[in-house]
Amino acid sequence: MSQQSYVAAPPYSQAQPGMGGYQGGFGAGPPQPLYGHYGGPPQAFAAPPAGMTKSPVSSAAGMPPPPASNQYNPNVQQNGAHPQRYPAPPAASAYGQPLQSPYNSMASMAPPPAQQLTNQMSSMNLGNYAPGPMQSPPTPTSSVAQQPFQTSLPPGMGQPQMPPGPQSPHMSPQMSPPQSPLASMPMAGPPMAGQQMAGQQMAGPPMAGMGRPFPGPPPSGPGAFQQPGPGAFQQPGPGAFQQPGPGAFQQPGPGAAGPPGYPQQAGQFGGLMTGPQPGMPGGFPGAPGGLAGPPQKKLDPDSIPSITQVIEDDQVKRGGQVYSTNIRGQVPPLVTTDFTVQDQGNASPRFMRCTTYSLPCTADLAKQCQVPLACIVKPFANLPKNETPLYVVNHGETGPIRCNRCKAYMCPYMQFIDGGRRYQCGFCNCVNEVPVFYFQHLDHMGRRVDFYERPELSLGSYEFVATLDYCKNNKPPNPPAYIFMIDVSYNNIKSGLVKLICDELKTLLENLPSEEGMECSAIKVGFVTYNKVLHFYNVKSALAQPQMMVVSDTAEMFVPLLDGFLVNYQDSRAVIYNLLDQIPDMFADTNESETVFVPVIQAGVEAFKAAECSGKLFIFQSSMPTAEAPGKLKNRDDKKLVNTDKEKTLFQPQKGVYEQLSKECVAQGCCVDLFLFPSQYMDIATMADVPSHTGGSVYKYNNFQVEIDGEHFLRDLRKDVQKSIGFDAIMRVRTSTGFRATEFFGAVHMNNTTDIEMAAVDCDKALTVEFKHDDTLSEETGALMQCALLYTTINGQRRLRVHNLSLNCSLQLSELYKSCETDSLINFFAKSACRAMLNQPLKSVREILVNQTAHMLACYRKNCASPSAASQLILPDAMKVFPVYMNSLMKTAPMVGSTELSTDDRAHQRLLIMGMGVEDTRLLLYPRLTPLHNMDVSTETVPAPVRCSEERLTDAGMFLLENGHSMFLWLGQAIPPDLIQSIFNLPSLAHLQGHVCALPELDNPLSNKVRSIINGLIEERPNSMKLHIVRQKDKPEMVFRQFLVEDKGLHGGASYMDFLCYVHREIRQLLT
Repeated sequence: MSQQSYVAAPPYSQAQPGMGGYQGGFGAGPPQPLYGHYGGPPQAFAAPPAGMTKSPVSSAAGMPPPPASNQYNPNVQQNGAHPQRYPAPPAASAYGQPLQSPYNSMASMAPPPAQQLTNQMSSMNLGNYAPGPMQSPPTPTSSVAQQPFQTSLPPGMGQPQMPPGPQSPHMSPQMSPPQSPLASMPMAGPPMAGQQMAGQQMAGPPMAGMGRPFPGPPPSGPGAFQQPGPGAFQQPGPGAFQQPGPGAFQQPGPGAAGPPGYPQQAGQFGGLMTGPQPGMPGGFPGAPGGLAGPPQKKLDPDSIPSITQVIEDDQVKRGGQVYSTNIRGQVPPLVTTDFTVQDQGNASPRFMRCTTYSLPCTADLAKQCQVPLACIVKPFANLPKNETPLYVVNHGETGPIRCNRCKAYMCPYMQFIDGGRRYQCGFCNCVNEVPVFYFQHLDHMGRRVDFYERPELSLGSYEFVATLDYCKNNKPPNPPAYIFMIDVSYNNIKSGLVKLICDELKTLLENLPSEEGMECSAIKVGFVTYNKVLHFYNVKSALAQPQMMVVSDTAEMFVPLLDGFLVNYQDSRAVIYNLLDQIPDMFADTNESETVFVPVIQAGVEAFKAAECSGKLFIFQSSMPTAEAPGKLKNRDDKKLVNTDKEKTLFQPQKGVYEQLSKECVAQGCCVDLFLFPSQYMDIATMADVPSHTGGSVYKYNNFQVEIDGEHFLRDLRKDVQKSIGFDAIMRVRTSTGFRATEFFGAVHMNNTTDIEMAAVDCDKALTVEFKHDDTLSEETGALMQCALLYTTINGQRRLRVHNLSLNCSLQLSELYKSCETDSLINFFAKSACRAMLNQPLKSVREILVNQTAHMLACYRKNCASPSAASQLILPDAMKVFPVYMNSLMKTAPMVGSTELSTDDRAHQRLLIMGMGVEDTRLLLYPRLTPLHNMDVSTETVPAPVRCSEERLTDAGMFLLENGHSMFLWLGQAIPPDLIQSIFNLPSLAHLQGHVCALPELDNPLSNKVRSIINGLIEERPNSMKLHIVRQKDKPEMVFRQFLVEDKGLHGGASYMDFLCYVHREIRQLLT
């Protein structure tokens, strides 16, 4: 199977219909003499003049550069872009020069002048990625000339989308490479400085001196137009559209089709010209002074890889199918694709996903490509209704069968030998005796006769019932308990929060999670209220009224009652109802505004110790704990530290009592979930430290108001209480010889280097495990991993959950790149960056991310792509949208050094990312933007999402954007009144008042469909989302804009287009 790659063609040179004599079809070139003709002698220009490629919308020397990617509505002049199309001659800057400041500071830097950009982009030649159809209508990706030479891909590779028109699958010999059709173009308007005049042959190396629209030193040396920087656009060597030398539009000579196992690269897709030709229609938007045709359109971002397109293609190709896990190292469908898993010996991708499904055989290869080798494990992932839940295997007294040497559990990778009397472990190769009770004969294939009757022999995921050896103190555990701990200080009473919680708990406790087939939940419940002191409640079923006990000595925490504190909800329902009615009244007149925090968690741990059970604390807190008690905090927020080397201290939790507390919680199996309602700085970095080490979650509602945020909070609380979960868990990841797990990222605690301890693990928490080589791996045996999780069920049964996965190993880097999974890679990078932030300046973290991105892509370019011009950006097909995600990661709140973002918000998001699974990081980094104004209301189908850029919004449109944590309904200023009437029951947009946080329930098809889409998304995501309604050009729209991740960041950070150029430049530096 040959490998696909994605060759970029100059993005913007799409033919714009009707411009300057560009005919629509893309067959042979247009008849006008305008372009030189295919067979003619190569013209002198070897590439478009630097900077002619797009009008420097930016920068006369003093003007601020515009948003480079020009992704803004023409009517919104943003960031000082100047409306005039043809500003004064730009300051000389071109792609080879350092982009104002190296990217690390890209987050804060002004975008590179549009100028450079386009040059870079043109040099990048972005545009055809291999297998999927192109996402824009197939307009020619660079001048007409290019099209006919798309050679066909090697068999097996999935044909590239060929634009209509005569494709010649391999160039016919008589076509000499089309030369850049610039030479004979008439220039409209005054020629630019230094620009060669039409028809004039150039002396000297093809591009010297050519096309320098700027006054400024001529390019040095033979480097085509290369500004002084390293290799700016392609030397006159073999290269993209250069002389008919090797390479360029590439004759069918060697290399046209590329060696059999490789993707055809640049040359292959027609050697892609380095950029649109000035004066040729389809040049860059507003190209400098002298271009033919009407003013050109904006940059066309359609020709650079699009995430929405990749998702759609995968859904078309693999959606609705059954994915059987019986093949080693097969790459699963994307997380966004709708598919059904059939477990046939490897764990479902819902439980385990890898950054690549083909590991390099040696540490040297791994080091060379720098692709991280990691697995994202979500041990309790929810399975859809149509997939079988895990089977539970019970071996009785003897317990699960394990290898004597490495302790791996019985699984499909164990090889039975000697007539079935012994088995060889797939992980460490040790030969073990089969216990007598487990013996079974082998069939003629050497497989046990009971193979299909035993889940542990035929399936990738299953559970064992654990014996007493696996329990604390060798006695069976008790069912877990949930304790609700409510801050009853002045803020929470006044806001109405306490009453809201108490009312909700009455119904919520009816729905505590229970094992399949159980009448009611075995989980016990308890209640505490607190401010400066703690109040415990005795809700024993025998009592007529609940009793309250106060503990005011917060320094030495203890639980004042054992009997009656943790009870079965069904038995004590009347007393609990009574209590929940009384709490809001009891504290109605409080004026106590100080609270404690650490003693509250300590009380929970003590209660679990006394009851000998594990469990979860639900803590509802509205302010920083300032009362005299252990864990008292003071305000340490300091905006002056942002963008300095000390910025990391803002995210480091305060040590001491909090660290100790995390350890105690984990030891007792006490998970902490924190619901915060801050109105000012709370030091979340410290307060959320315990939840983030105990498998807990942190929810945050800034400036909480019951009428606006109440429903949003209650949805979170319901999801949190009802989700499936395991307690007092410990996990070990075992691997076959040659590699091992070295790093673990997640909401976990590590006492040693191998045991991952989690006070609890729920269906949304994922752990990312990084692997390193300690020896050579073999292509024959592949690489095996087993993730075993010992935990207590909500019924109090001790179980082992086992997930197994087998990967391929290869000596060919091309195999590794072919089996990469971008979504998993970005999950790994997000988590490792969030951890690195604690020890390194953000600037270094961002530099490392960019460097590694460039390294991974440069290694592909060097080792797996067929030879092509240096000016081409060539991306592995499986990673073609990786740069979008990476750029978005660098613009997330934690990664951006901006004083405008609150430290708490940044710390909160950092901790969220640490526990996320693959689908959550993917959605966070690339929100879903769905147009709702033109959908078909008669069907159930949800409209396809569009790219996350302002370019996609329309003044008369209505768009829904969500990223799993925030949700916006954006209304264009020219939205038709009938849409507003159908959705809001108002005559026009002007009548819409501020804080609307829910859509009215109106009985019309549009309203029903929009509400069902919104509710469906809120149901589907792990967190609830509050709906923000924003109108175009209103102030709150700024918040919405920071989610348009393909555009320039509000708080610093490049647009996707700039970033791609930047990375391309870094790749070229690495290659030279």
